[in-house]
Amino acid sequence: MLNERDLTHPLAGGVEVHLDEIARRLVAQHGIEMTVLCAGFEGGAEEEVRDGVRYVRFGERGFSYYAMLPGRAREEIATGEYDLVVENLCKLLFFSSFYLRGVPHLALVHHLFGLSAFRQAAVPIAAYVALTEALLPVVYRRWPFVVVSPSTRADLLRRGLPGDRVSVIPNGLDHTKYSPGPGDCEGDLVVFVGRLEYYKGVDVLLEAWPRVLAERPNARLVLVGSGTAEGEMRRRASSGGLGASVSFEGFVPEETKIDWMRRATVVAQPSHKEGWGLTVLEANACGAPVVATDVPGLRDSVRPGETGLLVRKGDAADLAGGIVRVLADPRLRRHLADGAMRWVERFRWDEVAASFADVARAVAERRDVPPVRDFLASSSPGEGA
Repeated sequence: MLNERDLTHPLAGGVEVHLDEIARRLVAQHGIEMTVLCAGFEGGAEEEVRDGVRYVRFGERGFSYYAMLPGRAREEIATGEYDLVVENLCKLLFFSSFYLRGVPHLALVHHLFGLSAFRQAAVPIAAYVALTEALLPVVYRRWPFVVVSPSTRADLLRRGLPGDRVSVIPNGLDHTKYSPGPGDCEGDLVVFVGRLEYYKGVDVLLEAWPRVLAERPNARLVLVGSGTAEGEMRRRASSGGLGASVSFEGFVPEETKIDWMRRATVVAQPSHKEGWGLTVLEANACGAPVVATDVPGLRDSVRPGETGLLVRKGDAADLAGGIVRVLADPRLRRHLADGAMRWVERFRWDEVAASFADVARAVAERRDVPPVRDFLASSSPGEGA
């Protein structure tokens, strides 16, 4: 598998959680050996085996990983030990069909950036991302795809990819880790969990926060995570006079993240675009409803009025209104939390990995890809999965 980061990388996120959960199950439960070619980082070993998965790291800074990747990948393929190449297309495209020939390829897509890249990166880099994504229907037209949401599938179809080659397999959840806490939620506690990046909409959340405080003066906002926009977000909170009502927790251990979700009255997810929004499922499993933006990915993982609320993208007033609505109405909060707990029961990593294994084997054996389970088939979280 080609993936820029692995779960131990300091900038790892939901994509890397997905990789880790899927990869170790492919090895342990389905007998599929895996090597992941990923970027190095300070303190990271050049090679290690974790949970049966081999990780090979190189190219620590900038584009050095992408520059070194073709050569390192050819060395691996030359051993004759590989039956399949999987590109995890979550940042830049790899175009491995140009330098890894004679072996089947499968693309795994969480989401494509499109114009949202210009909110995340400098103009030259964003333009490069947009340009390479524009080549998808040309270079990847004959590839089979696995995507994590109907929204991502629809995005591929809009770009000209054939729909009969795209399988939807969403994220799963570890229910042994993510579960409600022993006590009730903290009153008026709003939690954001994720990378502090502009495309995550944290700036909109901070813009909305004074409106929340006007209605709920004792409300607290806790931002869990780090990222390239953290410094600017801290400055905005300070200059905006938000004071003690906002706290930045930075990168925290998983147990601490789960504890914050369990304590939250509501979890806010104001992103401008997601492939799925894994933190939505995680929050729901901890008993927290989610107020999220009505954007691709999040409109798949949130059932409005049943597991959370959807608000307009980039609209601070609408975001504040959704948050206040949940904070001010305990009955609504309980209704959403109950629906959320029923909704997440259908998402389990073992079943997700099994569906992915079926697709991977078919592609490796050059067979037609079999239909996969429809995890989202029922329209109500009260129905069976």
